[in-house]
This record gives sequence, structure tokens and C-alpha cells, in this order.
Amino acid sequence: MKKTILNPAATRALVPHLAKTRNPNVWIYRYDHPNSWRLSIATHAEPGSNKLSLGGFRIAPEERTSMPGFDSDIEAIELAMGMEDKVCWSRILGVGGPLARRDISRIVGGKCVLHPTADGRVGQPRDRELLDFATACLIDCDLTAGIRITTGQDLGHGIMSDGRTESLDYLHRGFRGSVVADTSKPTAQGNYHVLCGMLEAFDVSPADATVGLIGCGKVGMHVIERLREHGTRMVAVEATPERRDALARLGVTVRAPHEKGMFLSEPMDALVLNASGNSLDRESVRLSAANSRLKVVCGSENLVMQDPLDADIYRAAHKAYCPTELGGMMGYLTAVEQYLAELESLPFDVASLMEAAASLGRSAREAVKYMVHHDFAIGFEAAIEANRSQLSGP
Repeated sequence: MKKTILNPAATRALVPHLAKTRNPNVWIYRYDHPNSWRLSIATHAEPGSNKLSLGGFRIAPEERTSMPGFDSDIEAIELAMGMEDKVCWSRILGVGGPLARRDISRIVGGKCVLHPTADGRVGQPRDRELLDFATACLIDCDLTAGIRITTGQDLGHGIMSDGRTESLDYLHRGFRGSVVADTSKPTAQGNYHVLCGMLEAFDVSPADATVGLIGCGKVGMHVIERLREHGTRMVAVEATPERRDALARLGVTVRAPHEKGMFLSEPMDALVLNASGNSLDRESVRLSAANSRLKVVCGSENLVMQDPLDADIYRAAHKAYCPTELGGMMGYLTAVEQYLAELESLPFDVASLMEAAASLGRSAREAVKYMVHHDFAIGFEAAIEANRSQLSGP
């Protein structure tokens, strides 16, 4: 395999808006296999720093790799930027399990993006060979870069071609930094509590709300389960026909992706985003911002907006948009908690993550109240910062 290292100057040339972020320094460790497979490991961890580089291991799905100009380096850099935002939110709010809170100063954002060929995807004949390549790359990077790569669940995983092995389990056997905890439940808990807190700031209860959802995979379905406890009316956009059928049986009004424009104009109080990326393209932002009833936009989707400045469109329309990096940070916190627990031979306490997720509701509520009080002159992030001392901790 061929290895290429891109320093921060090179990664900023690839993704120019990286230079304007809190931490503009990202390294790429790119590994190319003769079979045309490529693994791009992006990290904010400086070489030799021994920092924990946190982010999921993504086997880029066909819906991403088929996009014009797809580049695993760029995808990994942009996802690592989002992960760094999640780490920053954790520091600001003091949220996480006990081990993550203890070690938060050495945790940074990162991401692994594997670009496979069709025959190497999970469930296809060469999936084992593909993951063996990925494992060798992770081990090499961990050792030679002097950082500690820790990966969790992401897109593209499932049952391998032998019909019984989970791809995450297979990765974990070869590389202990690849953890197998189900991060979807704590992530969904964070989603749910952020949503409820934001609605509460507008004096809307889940029982009286109509909630629109884009993306109903693992995280989305957990959110739906929690909302069903309140009798919340739900409408959804979901790409998978089988999942649309399942949603309809649950009483959710469901739309196919080509009906998204109509969906965004339907009366709803909140929009929750958990698809595979780009749900809030410019036109979708425009349509949802024009929805007179809509008050709340949140979720945990990665790469949800083409341009982060589009969040200002919501603010100008007096709608509260919570960055999806905040809504999604419980996933990475679950992964790092399991990694540190196993490293130190301690019990992994998932209950502490569920408790941490619950604390996000109060933070979201108070931030939105602050935005409303100031007539939306400031955004969600500024509202969190303004109330930092009151919002930190459980």
C-alpha cells in the first residue's frame, strides 16, 4: 500500500474554509491499495502528541461516492472539522462520561473515510480483504504518527459476506481503537433531549407538536420511539422503501426523497435531521425557513449544510437552529468512554452517557430562550457561550 501525508497547509488548500475554524490544523494520512481502495485518516492531533483522535470509521456509501467530485480526503477533513466542533461543545458544556470528562484536554476531532470498490463493500465478496487493509492502515498510523486513533460506528457497516460477522466486530478484533459500543442510542437520546428542550423554550410540548424527520436509520428510529411515548404527530422523509413501510405501520406519515420540497412546506413545529448528509442544501434551507409554523431545527447529521453560514437564514426567519455537531456529540463520547474503559480494564458504564445526554435538554432550552429574548440577534452558539457558566454540567 502507498502512504501519503498531507500537512495542515495542504489540507487547508483542499478545504479552504478549514482556515476559518477554531482549530485550522488537520493532518491527512492517506493509504492507497492496489485494488483502488483508499483510506483517508483526518485528524486534529499533532504528530507525536499522543492525543486521542475521535471520530467514526466511515465506509463511504454509494450515495456519497457517486456524488460528482467525491474525494475521501475532503470528506474526512470536513467530518473531522465537525468532530472537533463536537469536542468543543463537550468542553463548553462539561458533558460526557467520567473518563471522557477526565481526559477531555487530550481529545481532538478526527475521522476515517474508506472509499471501497463495489466488490469490497460490507456484504460483498472482498469485504474481509478490504477491512484487513483498513486494519493495517489504522495500526500503521497509530504507531507512526504518535496519536491514538479511536473510531466508532458510522455509515457503511453491517453483516459481512460470511452472513454472520458484524463489520465493526471484525475491525475491533484487528484494531482495539475501533470500538463496538452502540453509539446510536446515546446519540438519539441527545437528539431527543435537545429537541424537547428547544420546543420547551417556545412553550410547545412534544405531545402537542408535529415533528418532521429527515433520515430514519438507527438514530432516527430511536428518536421516533421516544416521541411515540408522547403521542407526537410525526412526518418523515426516508430513502429506503422497506423503512418507509415500517414507519407507515407505526403511524408516521412518510414521504420519499423526491417529495422533500413538499414535506418541508408542511405544517410542523420542529425538523430533525439524521440522514447521510447534505439534507440542508440551500433550497431546503430556504423552503424550511419560509415554513411559518416551524420553530426548531436540530439533529445529529454529519455534513448537513453545504455552507454553515446558511444557519443565519434560519436566524433571520426567527427560527432556532441547533448545530448538529452538538446534537450528535453523544456518539463520540460513547466511543471514547468505551475505549478508555477497556484500556484501563474498567467497566464501561453506558448509563453515565444516557444521563449526560439528558443534560443537553436544559442547555438547549436556555440557549433558545436567550435567542428569543434577544430577538434572534445572535445564533445558538453565541447563546450557549453567553450562558456558559449557567449551562455547564449535568
